[in-house]
Amino acid sequence: MSANNTIISCKNLWKIFGPNADTVIDEISNNGMTKQELLERTGHVIAVKDVSFDVHDSEIFVVMGLSGSGKSTLIRCMNRLIDPTRGNIYIDGADISEMSKDELREMRRTKMNMVFQYFGLLPHRSVHDNVGFGLEIRGEHGHTKEEKVAAALEQVGLKGWEKSHIHELSGGMQQRVGLARALAGGASILLMDEPFSALDPLIRRQMQDEFINLRSEVQQTVVFITHDLMEALRLGDRVAIMKDGEIVQIGTPQQIVSDPADEYVSEFVRDVPRGQVIAVRSVMERPAVVITIERGLEETLAALKEQDTTAGFIVDEFRKYIGTVTTSDVEAAIESGATQVSELVNLDSPSCPLTTTLDECLQLVAEHDTPLAVVSTRGHLIGIATKTALIQAMKTDAGNGNGNGH
Repeated sequence: MSANNTIISCKNLWKIFGPNADTVIDEISNNGMTKQELLERTGHVIAVKDVSFDVHDSEIFVVMGLSGSGKSTLIRCMNRLIDPTRGNIYIDGADISEMSKDELREMRRTKMNMVFQYFGLLPHRSVHDNVGFGLEIRGEHGHTKEEKVAAALEQVGLKGWEKSHIHELSGGMQQRVGLARALAGGASILLMDEPFSALDPLIRRQMQDEFINLRSEVQQTVVFITHDLMEALRLGDRVAIMKDGEIVQIGTPQQIVSDPADEYVSEFVRDVPRGQVIAVRSVMERPAVVITIERGLEETLAALKEQDTTAGFIVDEFRKYIGTVTTSDVEAAIESGATQVSELVNLDSPSCPLTTTLDECLQLVAEHDTPLAVVSTRGHLIGIATKTALIQAMKTDAGNGNGNGH
């Protein structure tokens, strides 16, 4: 199950609430009853209906749906806060339905963290102690614990607030404390159930931006639940749209907006201003040639020609983005006697953070021939976006297939 970097795999998952839940699944399948018909005829409620999907390593997989669509039940099944009626959930290849209570507890403590809308912060404890609470619960103390707490606080921008109490913080800062607590635990998987929905719009937007940028530094696999389509499109590497317990479409933000699977999804995305909503992260690709600043020009030219590309992206020893070089410039520099990349790197090449919208990106690349460098908040090169890819993503008929998946 863990092949192809699959971290979470849900297979034919059902959750039905009622006294004879398992026995009514076949009746639903054979008779094609709707959610309302099942409730009226049997008194049972379909929460999750035959759902299958995979979540890949370091992916943000967003499940979006209206109230009652089954999204919160689904995420609770994924760590067995709720036991599914039928189907399988694999975490790193292990079927959690077969785990004992001790094995399940250990998985929750070390591999998977659940983040709710309200983080359950302890008002009598400081910021530092709230972040370290999960580590205490699993028996970590001393220098190791302090290092993890300090690192998590710095990652969410709360360094210097360690001694503050929760009531002294704004709503957005309290959300950061909760996120820091989840990060400090070191879990490779985060399950997040509408964590930003209680915030006002401005703080919510800021938290979304910070979360995306943080993800470029901390490579965790995330399943994120939301009822907000705009939030889903901004955050998700892929988005799953749920309705009445079923997944009606899975795709990238670009695929969801450009090629909705049915009329239900079409209604959601009808008025979405794609250029203002879809972020560059959804269309970026890996740069063909990444060159360190101290590299020689002959070696650089060979790399550019081997990859059949006209531009290379220059970084320092820590992969922080510096600028670009082009094949023609490298050839000209070699003829003039130059030997090092540092002698001709273009420091004015455009770059942008992961959250930059397509509209903003097009303005940046309009007067440049080289692709747009996409960087983290710390300036590390994450990927590139070509002018062609940006324009294609803006077209109403863009997309790769309908993105439909169950």
